[in-house]
Amino acid sequence: MTDRPNTPLLDTIQRPADMNQMSDAQLTQLAQEVRSETISAVSETGGHLGAGLGVVELTVVLHAVFDTPKDKIIWDVGHQCYPHKILTERRDRIRTLRQKDGLSGFTKRSESPYDPFGAAHSSTSISAALGFAVARDLGGNVPEGLGDAIAVIGDGSMSAGMAYEAMNNAGHLGKRLIVILNDNEMSIAPPVGAMSAYLSRLYAEEPFQELKAAAKGAASLLPEPFREGARRAKDLLKGLAVGGTLFEQLGFSYLGPIDGHDMDQLLPVLRTVKQRATGPILIHVLTKKGKGYAPAEAARDKGHATAKFNVITGEQKKAPSNAPSYTNVFSDYLLKAATEDDKICAITAAMPDGTGLNLFAKRYPSRCFDVGIAEQHGVTFAAALAAGGMKPFCTMYSTFLQRGYDQVVHDVALQRLPVRFAIDRAGLVGADGATHAGAFDIAFLANLPGFVVMAAADEAELAHMVATAAAYDDGPIAFRFPRGEGNGVDLPERSIPLEIGKGRMIKEGSKVALLSFGTRLAEVEKAAEKLAAKGITPTIADARFAKPLDRDLILLLAENHDAMITIEEGAIGGFGSHVSQLLADEGVFDRGFKYRSMVLPDTFIDHANPSDMYAAAGLNADDIETKVLDVLGIAQIGTATA
Repeated sequence: MTDRPNTPLLDTIQRPADMNQMSDAQLTQLAQEVRSETISAVSETGGHLGAGLGVVELTVVLHAVFDTPKDKIIWDVGHQCYPHKILTERRDRIRTLRQKDGLSGFTKRSESPYDPFGAAHSSTSISAALGFAVARDLGGNVPEGLGDAIAVIGDGSMSAGMAYEAMNNAGHLGKRLIVILNDNEMSIAPPVGAMSAYLSRLYAEEPFQELKAAAKGAASLLPEPFREGARRAKDLLKGLAVGGTLFEQLGFSYLGPIDGHDMDQLLPVLRTVKQRATGPILIHVLTKKGKGYAPAEAARDKGHATAKFNVITGEQKKAPSNAPSYTNVFSDYLLKAATEDDKICAITAAMPDGTGLNLFAKRYPSRCFDVGIAEQHGVTFAAALAAGGMKPFCTMYSTFLQRGYDQVVHDVALQRLPVRFAIDRAGLVGADGATHAGAFDIAFLANLPGFVVMAAADEAELAHMVATAAAYDDGPIAFRFPRGEGNGVDLPERSIPLEIGKGRMIKEGSKVALLSFGTRLAEVEKAAEKLAAKGITPTIADARFAKPLDRDLILLLAENHDAMITIEEGAIGGFGSHVSQLLADEGVFDRGFKYRSMVLPDTFIDHANPSDMYAAAGLNADDIETKVLDVLGIAQIGTATA
């Protein structure tokens, strides 16, 4: 395409080894070309833009200095990996990012040997890098070899306890390990940049053991205003002195902070670390999310996640909305409930915008808590809020709630505390793929004693489930809803609590009962329309609850039909398994009753648009129609039959 950027140096790079003969000036130019290519590619595919732009220089330097894929670069979360993919034999496919059969938006072991460890959830990189370092020293063998292990972790990911657990272990083991703290929260004022440049020269020129005293003495030589600037840049956490006290106490040598966009700082420091490091070392790099692309730098989220966009203006090309999103419906009705009940509060784990709690935070800042990337803490915090008489809504994506499961069991369920779990991104989520799929929450919550588990069939049902959760004080309760737009149904003026454990009949028919749990109900109704044209009129019911089950409804359906099919957007072991257990316990199968359960397949489904993903899962209307014909023993129907 003629509007793609001019990238003469990048055009000569197929793999990192091609950078070996480049001068520092050429590497600097290469970084600019990688940035242009990243912007161009994401403008065509959409995706995570800002994080990658913030690490372009760092990515180029890492691949120029280290010997990948023998040396292992572990990108925490992985949403900053687009420049890395461009440099590692995947540029020809970079415009397939997040598309069906295309490149993943995260690092992925099966995609490339340059992705030694997959990611998408945060704070895993230091643990993984330490594992590679220990494997190396124990004589482990992999096709690419085992060299240095480098973890690149953002300051946001450092809010999770797992990062410190890994650092504590690494400091104890004393293995050669490199951690790069990609800190994009602080801006680099000129005096701080000058201080960083001075320290960088010291680090590059002197043996490591002489650096600690030099670093501590350097700040005292500056005028007082500059000293304060140096302290602010140096202190990642409040109360730390120059020298990285916390990291040093954990057993790491600490270098920095350095300007992550200045190749004249990055190159000598990384080269020196490669030559001289013996034990674990942390390099504190200051970067700017969205760097080098004005629309991203100006955006409130620094271009974190974007749809396709116009490169010149930055204007995103979003399809017009036909209905409110489930997340917005949840947010609106939670706000309404909180207006009437001052005991309602909300917790999120670093996802206030994604979960819709940003509006709650503006209206009720004292009752909204963003705990950072700390789901374990968030769940226990919510449990104690409930024990203290509040009504906490613990609002997390299904995939991230997995990170706090022990706390769900031990701190919430075991104590029967009335925490309300609002579970966003239920089911298959599209371009983010398997790492973000909400596949397991039905199964891992419905097996817990005393838990109420609901799934909204549409946005009106979601509104009522918010009210149900707000009114329920007898124990933990959860409701799940998907990403994206609703069905466009009319929303209630006032949401009404549902009767616990009671489903609803949608349409009465005969022979086969379709019992839906969640938003596949729309596909069930489409399948029923197709079946009606063939003379088959299935009964349709919306279970609403996976726990407690509506025993009366399920047993009535079993009594009045020859067969039952359950449909859910979750893995095996969820709603359908509970229904089959009930039917078995009641002896329903003893009389030859036919039963099928449609669930997500026992595999991880790769990224695509949601419709394609559900087609791969066998959960679209055509699949449901086929299942009905199969269970009724009808292979083909050319004309209507009774």
